[in-house]
Amino acid sequence: MPIDLPTIWAGIIAFAVLAYVILDGFDLGVGILFPFFPDKHDRDLMTNSIAPVWDGNETWLVLGGGGLMAVFPVVYATVLPALYMPIILMLLGLIFRGVAFEFRHRTIRGSRWWDVGFWIGSTIAAFTQGIAVGALVQGIQIENRAYAGDWWDWLTPFTVLTGAAVVVGYALLGATWLNLKTSGPLQAQARKLAIYAGGGTLALIGVVSLWSPFIREIYFERWFGWPTAFFSAFVPVMLAGCALALWHGLTTDKHLQPFLAALGLFVLSFVGLGISFYPYIVPGALTIAEAAAPESTLKFLLVGAVVLVPVILAYTGYAYWVFRGKIDPEEGYH
Repeated sequence: MPIDLPTIWAGIIAFAVLAYVILDGFDLGVGILFPFFPDKHDRDLMTNSIAPVWDGNETWLVLGGGGLMAVFPVVYATVLPALYMPIILMLLGLIFRGVAFEFRHRTIRGSRWWDVGFWIGSTIAAFTQGIAVGALVQGIQIENRAYAGDWWDWLTPFTVLTGAAVVVGYALLGATWLNLKTSGPLQAQARKLAIYAGGGTLALIGVVSLWSPFIREIYFERWFGWPTAFFSAFVPVMLAGCALALWHGLTTDKHLQPFLAALGLFVLSFVGLGISFYPYIVPGALTIAEAAAPESTLKFLLVGAVVLVPVILAYTGYAYWVFRGKIDPEEGYH
């Protein structure tokens, strides 16, 4: 039985993107929540909670973007021109956020301004990631394996909605992370914010889910046609289960459960995208097989991925294990 290398690589890229979203999502969420914590000591604790892991979380973005360029070069060459503006804004947001993260600890007089920069950079990065996802869902115009749309095609009411959904969703991840890692008044405030962010996230997921099937006929057929409707019906049920677990965890003073439930909402939403897209990698334009690089390239790169992905997983898991537990309120930034 021949090995379907394009599908294997699509799975690897999808895994890298999902790992980035759920890992970097919560530390972007911490930045998004900065305005709700005006006290400098609270903000120091918030950044201390993500300081050991936030750089490593972005490794998955590099792996996903680099892998896409090498394995699906046609997708890279057609999707990137369609999303130049949101991608550039995302990268600028991530850069400015990283600079602000380091500099806020290096100055007293300008610390407040760097806090504002950390919040703005985190929010812009999250919002533009959501816009990029929305633009992919609504479709990218491709002719003769080249982008044939306009400069502003990415900016529509639907993409603005998906951008807002990602910002609120990341805020939920950040709030549940702070509920897990902190204690006292900061944790109580984070738990309260998580309830509001959770309700907003579920509402926005519902609106996007109801809107998406009517954007393209293929989505409607995939979600409501047989036999795929049998599998897609489980996604809303599991989303409801995660929502119940989130609410129960937040209202009964659980610490880990709300964070895992929030991650579950993102994983299931990602699975829903996969159901909508497959076998396309650019919906309605390019299938996974059509966009893949030559088989020799896929085989060569797969050898590296088999080594690299477990190594990244190992050191990521080790970092989280070493820095497990609550943050000491008296600890400084290192």
